[in-house]
Amino acid sequence: MRIAIVEDNTLFRENLVLLIGGESDFDVCYNFGTAEEAYPVIVRDPPDILLVDLGLPGMSGIDLIKKIKSHHRGLEIMVHTIFDARDTVFAAIKAGASGYMLKGATPRELIESIHNLSQGGAPMSPKIARAVIGEFQDVDNNEQYLLTPREKEILIGLEQGFTYNELGSKLTISPHTIHSHIKKIYEKLHAKSRREALSAARKKGII
Repeated sequence: MRIAIVEDNTLFRENLVLLIGGESDFDVCYNFGTAEEAYPVIVRDPPDILLVDLGLPGMSGIDLIKKIKSHHRGLEIMVHTIFDARDTVFAAIKAGASGYMLKGATPRELIESIHNLSQGGAPMSPKIARAVIGEFQDVDNNEQYLLTPREKEILIGLEQGFTYNELGSKLTISPHTIHSHIKKIYEKLHAKSRREALSAARKKGII
């Protein structure tokens, strides 16, 4: 199976080439650092699967997907990016992406997602899949903005195991202020403990 990669981070791209190319049934036929380099080659000689970052210099990954799909409707395209904003996700899917994996997935998860895509699936990171499901269930997508940026930052710190004192030092605010923020977080998420707050935040796509 021929796979092409578009990723502007050189080291990351090289690691992807090694990872994907190490699979016996995958052949990385092309790898590019920009959409401008990729576009004419992919149009002329399309691979079986195209793996695309979105935050590219120059032409964006979404524009590249749209342009390539206008030539090759059947080409399977998977987004591989850090961007998880709702509008970005749906713009990429509307442009023609059939899969959407966030960077941070394990190497095995990425390989399995490529296999899944090749077999007719639509692989997505759990957070992305929940956002898509929420859209069709008419869930209020504003829930992901329920917490302020500071509250979200503190909640992520809790998820990483920081104590109140460590968080205060890290964010240059007092432990008392941290405690006040956490109280508000619990109220907004209808939680009574750290575990409940983290669980609720994950379900709402906040973290």
